[in-house]
Amino acid sequence: MGRFVHWIQALALAWGAPGILLVAFLDSSILSLPEIADLLVIYMVTTHPARLWLYVICATVGSLAGCLALYYVGRGGEELLKKRMSTHRYDKTLDAFRRHGVIAVLVPSILPPPAPFKPFVLLAGVAEISVTRFTVAILIGRGARYLVEGLLALWYGERAMNYMRDHGVSVALVVIGVLLIGFLVYLRVKKTKAR
Repeated sequence: MGRFVHWIQALALAWGAPGILLVAFLDSSILSLPEIADLLVIYMVTTHPARLWLYVICATVGSLAGCLALYYVGRGGEELLKKRMSTHRYDKTLDAFRRHGVIAVLVPSILPPPAPFKPFVLLAGVAEISVTRFTVAILIGRGARYLVEGLLALWYGERAMNYMRDHGVSVALVVIGVLLIGFLVYLRVKKTKAR
């Protein structure tokens, strides 16, 4: 697998923006290529700062296409999920996803690796979250993530890539904590308004 990952990375570097699109698609759909799309965006923006928007858009569109492929797999995967979960847990999970599906997809789509993301995409398909809402959530989440990475590369250059490699897990945990607190506040405000 390591040789394949290196081959994909070399191919993406040679292709430029279309290479980022391909890697983002593969990572968000059938393969797991953690951090490669992120590092490619940072590296390419560092190398060609004027193409920031091109790289961010390609990474976002590639990721959206991969997520949509996985989402449609989830649409047909209800029986598989039922076999792996108890009926009570299955119903509870899908009910929560139907109520908060967009947030449940948006939050993980922003998080940097190694935060899990694909299970949320599959569950969005199983829960039959509307394709439009799902698409908007992915575009906002992934677009924000790649834009922030691109801006960091623009401002900090090579140091941004080194920081991602060295502190990716710590950053992911902090972002998860902040987003979780924000989500709990959102639920509290929504509950208060309902009363």
